[in-house]
Amino acid sequence: MPAPVIRGCRFFLAHAPGLVRHGSKPQRDIARDPAVAAAIDGALRPFAAARDYPPNQVLLGTLDPVALAAMPRPWFAGPPPRDRRGPHGEIAPEEELLALMKAGDQFDLLALDRELVGPAREALARHPLVPAADLERLGPGVTGAEIDGRLAGPLPAVPLVQPGGRRVGCAVAGHESDATLAADVLLENLASKATAAMALRGLLADLGEDPDAIDYVINTGEEAVGDRYQRGGGNLAKAVAEQGGCRRATGVDVKGFCCGPVHGLVIGAGLVAAGIFARVAVVGGCSLAKLGMKYQGHLRAGQPVLEDTLAGFAALLAPDDGRSPRLRLDGIGRHTVAAGSSQKAIVEHLVREPLERLGLKLRDVDRYATELHNPELTEPSGSGDVPLLNYRVIGALAAMAGEIRPADVEGFVRDHGLPGFAPTQGHIASAVPYLAHALAGLRQGRMQRAMFLAKGSLFLGRMTQMADGMSFLLEANR
Repeated sequence: MPAPVIRGCRFFLAHAPGLVRHGSKPQRDIARDPAVAAAIDGALRPFAAARDYPPNQVLLGTLDPVALAAMPRPWFAGPPPRDRRGPHGEIAPEEELLALMKAGDQFDLLALDRELVGPAREALARHPLVPAADLERLGPGVTGAEIDGRLAGPLPAVPLVQPGGRRVGCAVAGHESDATLAADVLLENLASKATAAMALRGLLADLGEDPDAIDYVINTGEEAVGDRYQRGGGNLAKAVAEQGGCRRATGVDVKGFCCGPVHGLVIGAGLVAAGIFARVAVVGGCSLAKLGMKYQGHLRAGQPVLEDTLAGFAALLAPDDGRSPRLRLDGIGRHTVAAGSSQKAIVEHLVREPLERLGLKLRDVDRYATELHNPELTEPSGSGDVPLLNYRVIGALAAMAGEIRPADVEGFVRDHGLPGFAPTQGHIASAVPYLAHALAGLRQGRMQRAMFLAKGSLFLGRMTQMADGMSFLLEANR
């Protein structure tokens, strides 16, 4: 069976301070105490600060993760100005995000103020990835009176308010009594669709790929598209393919909590290797529900609310081209039902077992990519440095296997691990943030192997106590 390759990976970030109040945690807290909205509003940062933030720049490819690890913290304190575009993607301001969401809104769910739409239209007209059809669907915007009418209308609606209290529009429910078509849920879904589609557009443009050459799109996001009769049963993949211009593609959603993207990449690789499809795009849009999830810790620490950024990604799988890194289908790690849910058991099944199968040692992998949550987002709320804890478990396995001395675990973490730099977007943070860096390193001969492992919280659905996990190995094509 021929080895599939990953040709590329791109990201789309959107700074969304006005949408923080629509994150699940802030939304619930504001409903109980309206003063929370003002507290959050006072700690939101401007677009330039989010653009220049070093962890975001690592995701966009202008900074190397190892360089980030050497930078003094706090990373949010006065970073130097940087470009909004990098070799691995871009970050957009909220006004452009809202306009892109409206461009993908086929059911008139969003109403945007014409004072926002005008400048956003001008910016998107200059954007190399935004077609004229998007600008046409965006429309001219509406008046404040029309927004008032939507908010007072028969369908439930939520206002869209930017920092400082400026109301810029509203989102309207798709049905008066269907909770799965509530305004806040549809807002999440439109944001997920827009961020995934922009990542896909950027990927195909950078690779010089014809969008019509894409056969299949696998969406791995955490949104739940559906209606009351099939909650979460919908197919956002095909909607993303449509907005991304992939007219000859079909697709499907693959759900696995934080593990979704790795499952999607493995499934896509299998489809390519079997000859079923030649071009498979794996995408994942943002998780708006996770905006501001840990805002309370940020406020207590006197720092900005850093969970203000939405993220989408896209990767392209194809047959072996002799250049792109190969995904080793004979080295897939999986967390089985019988494995147990301890950290040690999960890592043994995802790391040690597949490497042993290939006759490799843990030290034969140049870099491991796992849950790459930015510690500046997680530590103030007491969640700790998530990637560091995972890398110490992998290092401990290397020590138990006799590959290193117990005293060398921290050195193993430094040499084979990575600092956390991803926004807390659930599935986005699990392994894939390093994918574009790894592809570059493997192509340029700076690396031979990189392993990507993700864990999923199946127990969150209250259907099982189990966790989940999947891993794959990338190797240089030479």
